[in-house]
Amino acid sequence: MQLRYGLNPQQAQAHATPTTPDRWPVRILHGRPSLTNMLDALNAWQLVREAAQALGRPAAASFKHVSPAGVALPGPVDEVTAELYRVGDTRITDLASAYLRARDADPKSSYGDIAAVSHPVDADLAELLTGVFCDGIIAPGFEPGTVERLSTKKKGRFLILEADQTFTPPPQESRELFGVRLTQDRDQVPISRNLLELTAGEPLPVTAADDLVLGLAVLRYTQSNSACYLRDGMTLGIGAGQQSRVDCTRLAGAKVDTWWLRRHPTVRSLPFIPGLRTQEKINWQVRFIEGGLTPLEHRQFTQALTEPVDDLTPDQRAEWSRRLTGVAFVSDGYLPFRDNVDHAQRHGVAYLAEPGGSIRSDEIADACREHGITLARTGLRLFHH
Repeated sequence: MQLRYGLNPQQAQAHATPTTPDRWPVRILHGRPSLTNMLDALNAWQLVREAAQALGRPAAASFKHVSPAGVALPGPVDEVTAELYRVGDTRITDLASAYLRARDADPKSSYGDIAAVSHPVDADLAELLTGVFCDGIIAPGFEPGTVERLSTKKKGRFLILEADQTFTPPPQESRELFGVRLTQDRDQVPISRNLLELTAGEPLPVTAADDLVLGLAVLRYTQSNSACYLRDGMTLGIGAGQQSRVDCTRLAGAKVDTWWLRRHPTVRSLPFIPGLRTQEKINWQVRFIEGGLTPLEHRQFTQALTEPVDDLTPDQRAEWSRRLTGVAFVSDGYLPFRDNVDHAQRHGVAYLAEPGGSIRSDEIADACREHGITLARTGLRLFHH
């Protein structure tokens, strides 16, 4: 398969070959992928497939730069998301709701994503995709008319990949780097509720256990170090690729804060000028929440509004933050210090899963007990590079 280019346009010669002779795990239905597109699509497909198998429900992911920006199962689409994407009162299909919830976890980062779903694309999802800035989709099938509908997106450049649900990858996987071929066993440990061993706190409710299992599937395909926060079958914040684990925890936590503050009445009622694009509204909501606008950004923000608005005060932010509860937190590697727990609890965390095995594991358990967090150990590290 000839690719459009490698990781960068200057890497003009790029191609893909199947490791199993004459057996491709995916086929191109429309468009021409780059190497990065293929990396995103292949990782995203494995994620949604494993999440759906583990939880018995459809799963969707918004994938960007070899890590998920958001992942979700079907569920209620809250008013904020519905208003933003103009869903209205019409009930959308499970698959469309899963992708919408996945994308809304971090809609700024999802701009130009690769979408992935565990089940065949239906008309509702195809219609939704035509209205957002998305570069492509991978799915195990497409209902009649959906490929034709999507193939007109991005002036005909939208990427459509079909995954082979029956494909079984080889037991070993390899990659080449600087003249060296590295080979390892494929990580085939099933993700399931059986991994969750209660270590501290109250027994896990079924919904919390499902959130933790979803988090494990997410982190298996997120660049390490990584951590994520989840609630009600969707990610609220994912921290990826940080050298320090507590930096992952804090980065993902900041994304949780942004997601939650986007639901604050002040943010919801920002008086944007008529005709402002959805993505521009999202970006300005996020910058308003983050604060610290540059002089140029402040002028542009003012021009995007019909009237001035006051910043959220620290007290308003703190009071709103206390309303977020029932959040699950998952780490791909063991927590080496209790500061991860101390930071996580600031974002409404009530349930936590990590591999365990640190020399300070007792301190982690004590910190969970102190904050009233239920701790489950998995014994399974999920590094991904």
